[in-house]
Amino acid sequence: RFRIAGCSDSDGEDMYALDGEEKWYADFINKKGVEPLPSFIDHTSYVEGTYEQAVTNQQICRQNLKVRRKAMK
Repeated sequence: RFRIAGCSDSDGEDMYALDGEEKWYADFINKKGVEPLPSFIDHTSYVEGTYEQAVTNQQICRQNLKVRRKAMK
């Protein structure tokens, strides 16, 4: 299992993958979690609240980014 999470001032990413296949990602523009695998593939769904946790993680990431910028100056 593999996860990418990160942010900038204007953008962010939160994604889970397995064996090189994207299994879930947060679509922050449309405000929802997306499971991009085709419907004919047997896959597990992520628990309710995964998208909301991704949003919270983005807020924390942006706050940490501000703190680090200030510390670097």
